[in-house]
Amino acid sequence: MFHSFFHWRTLLTLIAVLIVTGTIFYSNYLSRKIEREEKDRIKIWAESMRVKLNTTHSPTLGLCQLIAEENHEIPIIETDERGHPTGVFLNLDSALVRSDTGYLRKKINEFEQVHEPIPVTISHDPLMQNLYYFGNSKLLNEVKFYPIIQLIIIALFLVLTIISIQVRNTSTQNQVWAGMAKETAHQLGTPVTSLEGWIEVLKEKNNTDPIVGEMQKDVERLKLITDRFGKIGSKPQLEPIRIKAQIDKMVEYIRRRSSDRIQFSVTAPAPEAVAKISPPLFDWVIENLLKNALDALENNGQIVISILEEPNRIMIDIQDSGKGILKKHLNNVFKPGFTTKKRGWGLGLSLSKRIIEQYHNGSLFVKNSEPGKGTTFRIILPV
Repeated sequence: MFHSFFHWRTLLTLIAVLIVTGTIFYSNYLSRKIEREEKDRIKIWAESMRVKLNTTHSPTLGLCQLIAEENHEIPIIETDERGHPTGVFLNLDSALVRSDTGYLRKKINEFEQVHEPIPVTISHDPLMQNLYYFGNSKLLNEVKFYPIIQLIIIALFLVLTIISIQVRNTSTQNQVWAGMAKETAHQLGTPVTSLEGWIEVLKEKNNTDPIVGEMQKDVERLKLITDRFGKIGSKPQLEPIRIKAQIDKMVEYIRRRSSDRIQFSVTAPAPEAVAKISPPLFDWVIENLLKNALDALENNGQIVISILEEPNRIMIDIQDSGKGILKKHLNNVFKPGFTTKKRGWGLGLSLSKRIIEQYHNGSLFVKNSEPGKGTTFRIILPV
């Protein structure tokens, strides 16, 4: 169990998580350290300003001036005791200060959210104070935002990784299905050919026996199934076909194998509508949809097929009056393996959607469904 869980992908993921976590913690540690150092620098700077304002001793003034001039990074704004800017500021954009009269006030409000202002009392007038508002340096802001930027980059990387894995898995799954379909077609080929030979022998001996004719139909059906499976996974040859005539043939085939209480109807305002399709694969889709409709009807009801032609597309609606699909299942009907029937693999609709969308550049979806009233599937084919 532990060997199956701790495989190399899990180990790489854990290492990546540890590296990211460690980087984030270290970035936070650096930002706090830089913030403390900047606060200490501002305190020293404010003290130098206090001394500068309250002394006339030239050596001391020189030292204070030197300390004041060393600050090239931390933005500072000087105000009076009531918080009104005096016009003295450091490390701010002078052009913005001149062009925007409210710029200093906005920066003061911004700095106040980050740090408490440092008061400096002027000795010759105890009631007078200068307040110094200060913000973070560019370096501190960069260090603080670095973990966020890092998380965004990692999140994008994870999303791309997940998408690539899904695409790869889907591609592998498609290859497996295509391989199985082609292998099935290959395995069916030999016995079908043999059966055709035996039917010819039976025809020569007793051509009037109706059983021979029925066997011939079943063999033709097997050949059609083999042809369908053989076309999965390869680009089929599309032919311009009259859609109504093609659907009529499949409806007639299903009608002969369904209950007499099932009513079929095919309507087409433009019976000559033509689209490029692969007849065997398109028939497979119609057959799957009609069989699903029959299952929903439970041997009693109506199936109505409507063919509508527009300038650039043909729409085929297959509507039944059956039990409908529950709303919670609508998003899952085309997923492989999903089925509400007691028997079946749940592959018919998934395969049909793939045939229409991948091989015919069309679309297949549930147009509408209401429990107890029926379901309508819509196929859209480009003209």
